[in-house]
Amino acid sequence: MYGNLPIQNISTVNMNTIFIVLPILTILMFDLGLVLRPADFRLIAERPKPIVIGLVGQIVLLPLIAWGLIKFAGVVPLFAHTLTPLFVIGIMLVACSPGGSSSNVFSMLAKGDVALSVTLTACSSIITLFTLPLIMSWVTSEVGDAVNIHLPVGRLLVQNIVLMVVPISLGFVLNLYKSELAARIHEVLKRIAMPALVLLVTIFFIQHRQTIVAEFGSLGMMMTILILATTGCGALLAWLFRLTGKERRTLVIEIGMQNAAQAITIACSPLIFNNEIIAIPAIIYALMMNLVLIAYVGITKLRP
Repeated sequence: MYGNLPIQNISTVNMNTIFIVLPILTILMFDLGLVLRPADFRLIAERPKPIVIGLVGQIVLLPLIAWGLIKFAGVVPLFAHTLTPLFVIGIMLVACSPGGSSSNVFSMLAKGDVALSVTLTACSSIITLFTLPLIMSWVTSEVGDAVNIHLPVGRLLVQNIVLMVVPISLGFVLNLYKSELAARIHEVLKRIAMPALVLLVTIFFIQHRQTIVAEFGSLGMMMTILILATTGCGALLAWLFRLTGKERRTLVIEIGMQNAAQAITIACSPLIFNNEIIAIPAIIYALMMNLVLIAYVGITKLRP
């Protein structure tokens, strides 16, 4: 036991979950590649300002906000008991992950800039190949010794290349040469993604219901505060740099929506952390993130 969290025999349940997480992440990344076009990368040269602002908000400011929230929550009695090393690692893992592929759908629903959303998601997926190991190495050196958790950087890099870069590249090449086929596959995959994530959350809840129920109040509130702070940061950055309304709505969604599936994969992977407790913040984050963004899309539709 560490605090109130059972950590023994984690590997006995890991393999059941990892066989669900891996296909989900691969499908999401392949689907992202299916909607990528060369024009999305030309957008970097044509409109660099919103892309640079979005990437700085997501890759630099978001982990800083998460770490600041952790340090602040550590002195608040309501949250202090929740901040075990395993949960701290899980929270930072979410904050260091790239943008979620579902952000493109939310950008479309919010009448945002879908091309900008796709470009930001693709760029963050590539950049975080290097920034995520760097930041998480520091995080685990700060808090991981208490529970004997350390980050194997080389294996993390190889896993991310196999599970993210390869599927995105395959989808991109298919869209480049067989765009009609890519569009048909995309229509199928985008209907599979959400039920698959629901299945994953359900399995996690069944396996860890006692811990999730016990920690949902404080941990759920922390993850909600993190989402609201980061989406607010996106709106503030867009306002400060005088971006258009479509760009502003996209940055709010992109900076606030992280790839929870990747965080769960890294947490559960036998090659990396091999600990499902670390994945619990990502599970709760995925739930609260979708609720917050559904509310945001509703607000944008009410406004002229």
